[in-house]
Amino acid sequence: MSTVVVPQTPIASQSDAWRKVVGTCHMVMGLRKDYLDSLRVVQAEIGFEHIRGHGIFHDWMGVLRRYDVAGHAGTRYVWTYLDQIVDAYLEVGIKPFLELGFMPEALASGPETVFWWKGNITPPADYAEWNALVAATLRHLIARYGRDEVLSWPVEVWNEPSLPEFWKDASKAEYFRLYEETAKTVKDVDAGFQVGGPATSPQADDWYVPFAEHTDATDTPVDFFSFHAYATGPAQHVPFGVYQTMHGAGSLLEQFARPRTILGGHRLASVPHHVTEFNTSYRPDNPVHDTAYNAAYLAPTLVGGGDLVDSFSYWTFSDMFEEQGVPAAIFHGGFGLLTHRQIKKPTYHLYAFMARLGTQVLARGDDHLVTRHDDGRITVLAWQPVGGTDDPTEPDTHTLRLSIPLTRPDGTTPATAYVHRRRVNNHDGNAFTAWQQLGRPASPTTRQLDRLYEAAEPTVTHHATDVAPGIGRIDLPLTLAHHEITLIEIDPVTDETPTWIDDTRILGRF
Repeated sequence: MSTVVVPQTPIASQSDAWRKVVGTCHMVMGLRKDYLDSLRVVQAEIGFEHIRGHGIFHDWMGVLRRYDVAGHAGTRYVWTYLDQIVDAYLEVGIKPFLELGFMPEALASGPETVFWWKGNITPPADYAEWNALVAATLRHLIARYGRDEVLSWPVEVWNEPSLPEFWKDASKAEYFRLYEETAKTVKDVDAGFQVGGPATSPQADDWYVPFAEHTDATDTPVDFFSFHAYATGPAQHVPFGVYQTMHGAGSLLEQFARPRTILGGHRLASVPHHVTEFNTSYRPDNPVHDTAYNAAYLAPTLVGGGDLVDSFSYWTFSDMFEEQGVPAAIFHGGFGLLTHRQIKKPTYHLYAFMARLGTQVLARGDDHLVTRHDDGRITVLAWQPVGGTDDPTEPDTHTLRLSIPLTRPDGTTPATAYVHRRRVNNHDGNAFTAWQQLGRPASPTTRQLDRLYEAAEPTVTHHATDVAPGIGRIDLPLTLAHHEITLIEIDPVTDETPTWIDDTRILGRF
């Protein structure tokens, strides 16, 4: 096993693109206690900046209301639910990433819908009324939350119009009109808004250049370019779930890079690029999401994604998600970092580990990231590299060895270091495995839930190690279990032990 010699001088600054945005199910879920409890957990330990979800104009939000009573007829905009949800977001320190859709039934040009909760996917019957709805919503938000605050919320037009499931007939011409009308309306409200699209599904390569050309021809503003990335093949359905093949682990980063390559020298290659949805599977019922494999698979994406795009939004923070109906079991392959009732999945811990990293990158490889904090602490994220369906099976263990420099901020070298390690793998820190061992209870009892909460926490080990005098380095050999991610925090030790302390005398055996 060769040793990676970590340099003393930083090679880069750690990007925070991985936590700029996180996804959620349709916005009305923000009225539920379990959803808000989950959001508080995520924000306390990870701290995402924005949250993006569907359905701001879905009828369950009640924003657009028609009335015809006692000789009075017209349209009223109702902000009751929207205000409650945005208030809750801001209270826990997260801002909306506004996705404008789906179509309110009263404005829809047809009956076509998607999802269990029936989001209408048709263009507006009257674009003037759609534009009025968009303008009224943005003006209300500015009036309630203040211009400076609301202008920090990106505005995205629709979701995956490249698929007929989400936009009637997947019509480019109709979406380009929707984008043009909407983007110009947004800018009419305030030119300071950042508006973008086309929010396409993965591999929608044939949309990028036509979208760019249309916005050029119509002088339509595009402040950012958005798209989605997933890494699985077609769904193989079983009752209440699916299985899918997996592309290789580099697939997501390749997808992140593709739009800039296709756009070439066009101006949209230079604007911010936001991946407003990504995950391994695009299905909310694929058990891969619940596994340690999912975390190990995504580790290089979180570490390297900021080199390619300005943000990439994990889909989603919680299993409070109902596109395919109410989930049939507490572990059901949901997208979430957390299950219902806030059980942490391995991928949750990947994000929590990322949140503990320092800002100075000292080394980065295909199985590790070494960072330093301003106070001299070293934090290492390591993972077992994993492959896709067609790659060889990962071995039972993965080893690496790091030689790590350790100094205090004043340049002095400590004699010893404290090494604190958190581990998540197929067994440790893995509530999904515990749930399997409990017999897969669909609705766990209170006692079973307690077991799952305990099993979901990373295994912790710690030890002290000598810092090599003169060279100021520690040797860190690591053995990772199957599909493991691990976080190692290394602190310089200042020994304050009084001279009279003798721990060998604690039991009186002297």
